[in-house]
Amino acid sequence: MIAQLEHLVDEVGTLQTKLVLLIGAPNAGKTALLYSLANRKGVTPLNVGAELGARLAGMPQRQRHLHTTTILRELADQHATGDLLLLDNIELLFDRSLQLNPLDLLKRHAHARRVVAVWPGELQGDARTGRLTYADMGHPEHQDYGLAGVVPFEIQ
Repeated sequence: MIAQLEHLVDEVGTLQTKLVLLIGAPNAGKTALLYSLANRKGVTPLNVGAELGARLAGMPQRQRHLHTTTILRELADQHATGDLLLLDNIELLFDRSLQLNPLDLLKRHAHARRVVAVWPGELQGDARTGRLTYADMGHPEHQDYGLAGVVPFEIQ
């Protein structure tokens, strides 16, 4: 599976949007696969929850949404090796108080470099016509997205 992912990551460099999402059930091995890719490519993954959370924790909550994208860009620049950025634990991006569109934010990062992120939600349907979801419908953080601009990599 790691060879398939590595090949896909190498291929997406020619696309306009270079976002690969690792999608699978909880405990399917998404993070382990991301770290295997990191070892092969010599990249240190960005733990978004830990590092972005630590930087935001020192700010008043009402100001956090004003600084989140800038801080994430700085962290991404620090963690990217060449044109590759690996992201794990992105759940913080779905926090409603940050007023973000998490998938759009990931896509914007993927215009400048290849981005591989562990998707914390699900893929409803198939990898060509399905929908990405995060949280259950009715939950305050529920999100539902189409697959435009995303290259899904499903882990069974």
